[in-house]
Formats: sequence, C-alpha cells, structure tokens
Amino acid sequence: MAKLIVDDLDVNGKKVLMRVDFNVPIKDGVIGDDNRIVAALPTIKYIIEHGGKAILLSHLGRVKSDADKKELSLKPVAERLSELLKKPVTFVPSNEGKEVEDAINAMKDGDVVVLENTRFQDIDNDFGKRESGNDPKLGEYWASLGDMFVNDAFGTAHRSHASNVGIATAMKKDGKPVAAGFLMEKEIKFLGNAVENPVHPFVTILGGAKVSDKIAVIKNLIPKSDHILIGGGMAYTFLAAQGHKIGKSLFEKDRVELAKELLKEADGKIVLPVDNVAATEFSNDASREVVGDDIPDNMMGLDIGPKTVEKFTEILKDAKTVVWNGPMGAFEMPNFAKGTYAIADALANLTDATTIIGGGDSTSAVKKSGVADKITHISTGGGASLQYLEGNELPGIACISDK
Repeated sequence: MAKLIVDDLDVNGKKVLMRVDFNVPIKDGVIGDDNRIVAALPTIKYIIEHGGKAILLSHLGRVKSDADKKELSLKPVAERLSELLKKPVTFVPSNEGKEVEDAINAMKDGDVVVLENTRFQDIDNDFGKRESGNDPKLGEYWASLGDMFVNDAFGTAHRSHASNVGIATAMKKDGKPVAAGFLMEKEIKFLGNAVENPVHPFVTILGGAKVSDKIAVIKNLIPKSDHILIGGGMAYTFLAAQGHKIGKSLFEKDRVELAKELLKEADGKIVLPVDNVAATEFSNDASREVVGDDIPDNMMGLDIGPKTVEKFTEILKDAKTVVWNGPMGAFEMPNFAKGTYAIADALANLTDATTIIGGGDSTSAVKKSGVADKITHISTGGGASLQYLEGNELPGIACISDK
C-alpha cells in the first residue's frame, strides 16, 4: 500500500510537526558533517514554501546524564539550518511546556522552529526513558502541538520512539494526517523496491566484520538475489566453512556451521574471494602480500585481492539492481582499501542499473572514492537500512498513514 507523502497534504496555514534526523557529529558546538541536515531540506522547504509552519523535532546522540546536555543541544544545528535555508530559524531550548507553546503560537506562515533534543526527555523524570521508551503521554503532548505530522527521519525508522511512533499514534487517534517526507519516500522507494521487487540480475554485495550482523540479510536475500558477493572480515568465516586455511584472519568460530548451511541454501549464489591481500598484523605498515583463498598461518586477510576484484566486477557488469552494505576489507587503512574502492568504482561505472548503498562504512567509502554522485541512492540510515534489507517492517514507516 502506498504511503501518504508530504505533497499529498494541504500545509497552508497549518502547524506541521516534523520528525527529522539531525543526529549529526558535533564537538564543542561545531558540526563535523551536515549531510543529514542537507538531506532534510527538500521537505522543510516544501512545507514553508507552501505556507506551512515547520516545527522540527530530532534527537542528537545519547543522553545519559545532565552533563551530556551541554554537548548535545540542537542549538548549533538550528543555526546551521538557518544558514542553509537562508532565513531565520527559531531555536527553543526545551521541547515541552510554556516556552515551546509560546514559540509555536507566535509563528507566522513559512516560519521554522527547532525544538530541543528529544532525548533530553530520557533523563530526569519518573517514567524513565520517555523518548526512547515511547511514553504515550509524551507522544500525545507533542502531537497536540501540530495539525499534521511528517516523518522524514529514516535513520530512526527501526526504533519505536515517542517522537515518531508515539506522535503518529496520537495524531491518527485525533484524525490528523501522518505523512512521509521526501527523504523517507526515497528510502521506501529504493530500498523497499530492491528488497520486494528488484529488476534482475540483482546483485547483493555484503562486507564488514561479522557474519552474525548480516545473517538475516543473507537469509532474506538468497531467494531474491542472483548473486551475493561477500568480502570483508565476514568472508573468512565462509572460507573456513569451505575448509580453507584462514591463518590469523578475523572469523567467528561459532558461526562456521551456519555459514556452511547458508552456502548450501544459496546453491552457488554466494561468491567468495578467490584471493586476498594478507598481512602479518592489523596495521597499515605491516608487510603484506597477495595470497590465494588459503591464507598462511602467520598472516591475516585484510582486503580482497585483484583477481577477486576482477571476478566481482565481471558479475556486476550485467547487474540491473545492486545493493551494497559493508566494506570489502579494513578500508580505514589505505593499504587495505583498494578492494573497497574498486567495488565503488565498479558500481559507478554501471550505466543501466539502480545502485543502492545501504548506509554505514560503504557510504563513507563511496564518498572518499569520489563517486557518490554516480550512485542512484545512498541510504541515510545504518541500522534502519539493514533491518529493511532483512525484510522487517520498520515501526517508523508502518506508522505513516496509507493513501
């Protein structure tokens, strides 16, 4: 069923409560990367350009004590948003009570208000974690501040919090609309279609350290994928399952049997490295060499080798849909980043395919290799996109009204 989208709503003159994902890296009040703020701009602009009043809610970091509040205020985020929108943005240093209500009542059409970090509600109260624990009273209070609710925070869609599910539940109870913002719509379109209705050949690329993090993704995507290319630390658990020597490589001993089962279930769809860049220790300066799919006892595999890059690139050449989650090696060390960057380049060179990067380290790999603009869709949610690829229903999406 198609979801209600912000441009289905008449926002003119309305108080539009909007959950955004402004969880940006911040230190001493300085924002390290404003990507998530930029990603929310199309929806915010749509609301204010169509005469709506935009009331923005977001979390920032994890708030465990009062001491965290100073570092995790959304004030610098509101200031950056004002620069990006080229218009004043009102920051309210609280998210409940008279100060909030007065600020909202003073709004004119087209105004923007940012309320303080929703996770400040996780401390100093009788309920416990009011935001993260989805206190229904908090959801009802926030819902009372607006005429409609737009959820554009895909990054928290896998969580059931007061600021997404709580507000949506209360809004619906009052007969008020709950819609997806444009960013959320894009995630549903690309990730959802890739999982539910991919154009074939469909290739999944999985990397990262642990098989255990990706079991559910592999299980869900075996029947749907034509090929599943596996690199990164998790490849060594699979190579061990095939009886290869893996030396000192990272692997999960307790997952070897499971890896055997997955290989059997996949029936040839899982493609593993045929060579590896191995080193004597986990260090950029360690002596390294390219070895086959057996790794010497005194070495560890830290990247896929050139023959594997060739093999993976050849498979990707005919792909029509590609989903990539997780690097091919220890790419934070330049000497073991070649495999990951080669895969990024292979995706960038596909001219007739939908290419989707599922958050996390693969996102930074694509950005560092300078090919981000050639990728169809880069997901804004790490945990959320993984759960989507697992085929799970995400609470933050399920709570949006159907058209």
